[in-house]
Amino acid sequence: MRKPIMTALALLTLCSQVNATEVDILTSQGTIRVDLNEKAAPKTVENFLRYADEGFYNDTIFHRVIRGFMVQGGGFTEDLERKSTHKAVAYEGDNGLANNRGTLAMARTQDPNSATSQFFINHVDNAFLNDGARGSAGYTVFGEVVSGMEVVDTIAASPTTSVGPYQNVPETPMIIQSITRVN
Repeated sequence: MRKPIMTALALLTLCSQVNATEVDILTSQGTIRVDLNEKAAPKTVENFLRYADEGFYNDTIFHRVIRGFMVQGGGFTEDLERKSTHKAVAYEGDNGLANNRGTLAMARTQDPNSATSQFFINHVDNAFLNDGARGSAGYTVFGEVVSGMEVVDTIAASPTTSVGPYQNVPETPMIIQSITRVN
């Protein structure tokens, strides 16, 4: 009886690993591998992967970098031209995931249902960005860095400046060369 239970557990573990989706965010500073949480944020993950599969993120930048907060990218070219996006994705920030160090979340405007292509990686725990933390919607977490957090730290430490209406822009472009599925 014990052997069939162990076999079933091993198969269940293997199946759950096969269904996981990881992506590599290849940057000018190195590679960040992220495990996407399709179970908690299915629409958000589908939206993100659509952009990744289309090559949308290729040669975009981390355009907003604040050490001790987050690094944001996925919407601007190196010359700060905003890229045209698809329709916004529905808010999924009430999924129980928290904006902790190393998590990937969607950037948006004041409207919780306005997220398109831009995302951020939390540099520290940012509980005030969680759903309900300020009596309102938070920011949808949909993945977690599994390797390359030192790359995020390097990006977060880069000197920044203001460029036109944009603040916290790295002085040296932090380029997202591509985002590709690992499995």
